Amino acid sequence: MAPSASLARAAADARPGVDGGLELAALLADRVPLPGGGRTLERWQVLATLGAVDLTAARTLEAHLDALAILAEAGLPVADGATYGVYAAEGPGQPLRAAPRDGGWRFDGRKPWCSLAGRVSHALVTAHVEGGRRLFAVHLRQPGVEVEQGAWHARGLTDVVGSAVTFDDVPVEPVGDTQWYLERPGFAHGGIGVAAVWFGGAVALVRSLVAASGRREPDQVAQLLLGEADLTLRQAGALLHQAAAAVDAGQAAGDAGARLTLRVRSAVAEAAERVMTLTGHALGPAPLTGDAEHAARVADLTVYVRQHHAERDLAALGREVLAAGADDEPW
Repeated sequence: MAPSASLARAAADARPGVDGGLELAALLADRVPLPGGGRTLERWQVLATLGAVDLTAARTLEAHLDALAILAEAGLPVADGATYGVYAAEGPGQPLRAAPRDGGWRFDGRKPWCSLAGRVSHALVTAHVEGGRRLFAVHLRQPGVEVEQGAWHARGLTDVVGSAVTFDDVPVEPVGDTQWYLERPGFAHGGIGVAAVWFGGAVALVRSLVAASGRREPDQVAQLLLGEADLTLRQAGALLHQAAAAVDAGQAAGDAGARLTLRVRSAVAEAAERVMTLTGHALGPAPLTGDAEHAARVADLTVYVRQHHAERDLAALGREVLAAGADDEPW
């Protein structure tokens, strides 16, 4: 199943960078299918298509689309003309807290790792409340919100700046009940959407290997490396297809959704890292030093795929498999 021609064309023709991602956020917000409605694969294929074009634009669009899906799942409207980030990371020090005050809710504190907080207008942000964590919607362009101008030394995704944001008595709107954000079925869907972008970045690298064979006759080693890269990519793609079917069938909620997300993200992250290694072995240093687009793609994918927690996520998957026991057979 391929995405509709118009969606695929829009993703393939997008301008690069954050600006391109924000333009697509406005253009595609009402056109990209929500997860779980029978067209989940099409949604992920749009993200993968854009990921193969430009990972910065795809990273920007993915967060916005994830926010729209979360709001839809909560039954809440999208702010007019808004562009969104989703900020759920925790860091050292005092956590961000929300408290009921003056007939509503208010933020006080600091939230780390808020990507593009200086570029998007709104965000969905987790904060600590009595009984756990809760998600809130916040307008980032209002008094009391300060995006810190901290150091950002990344060599990949250089324009997707991850800043800390401080809040001083800022009014916010709750999205779901306490713990809803982490326990809702869509939490799994959003995590796999990120993996779809990683997959797109890996697709572009395999295309580079194929293109290189047209410039120089590949020897047996080059053929072997391309063959392994193709197989690695198609195995990950098959798992994305399987996951989309599970989401549309309502089989990706609760513990089953957690296991599915860990499996897909781990498999796609491993595939992306393997494809980067195979591409480097096949092409050598030349494109990393003389091809700006290729060098940027490798650097971007290297940083982006580190959102996956590697061995820690595999350990989490092992715990989930043990908890499921014989009820979770692999066939």
